Amino acid sequence: MEPRQQGLLETEPLREVDEDMVSEVDLNNSVTEEEREEMTNELIKLEEEISTLRQVLASKEKRHGDLKQKLGITPLSELRQNFSRGWNDMQTSTVYKKTSETLSTAGQKTTAAFSNLGTAITRKFGDMRNSPSFKSFEEKVETTVSTIKSKVQSPGAGGNFEEVLSSAANASSQETPTNNLSEADERPC
Repeated sequence: MEPRQQGLLETEPLREVDEDMVSEVDLNNSVTEEEREEMTNELIKLEEEISTLRQVLASKEKRHGDLKQKLGITPLSELRQNFSRGWNDMQTSTVYKKTSETLSTAGQKTTAAFSNLGTAITRKFGDMRNSPSFKSFEEKVETTVSTIKSKVQSPGAGGNFEEVLSSAANASSQETPTNNLSEADERPC
């Protein structure tokens, strides 16, 4: 016997030995005539049952449609019902609940952060109001207002309100407040 080349493509033609092996394989896997007849009969019965089931299903689907029509159930109402059921299912899902809880917690933390920011701003304005610069400015405004009131209220002052206001403005512009804030007063929020 000659050595054969092994691989995907054999270059030599089949021999009798190869044909015998193929025949043996077919004989081992073949069914008897009796078994073949039984399988054919079973196949025919299954096809008949499938056909009957299709007819029954078509009949049931027709009855289903008729009942829906008599009850006034339209495709639109079914869609609404399905949407409503889906929405309800989603709201009861654990993912939705966890997301809702997370967003609620985030909202609470954001509210607390804004509250703290408001408190810090209020404190900063309080600190600013107590600063020497603001006190100096406040005193000058009070002095100007007092001067205006005294000039307007005095009977012999002889002038109208506009003249008094412009003279007070000139007096206060000559005494412009300076910023006396020290570095210790200027701290970040």
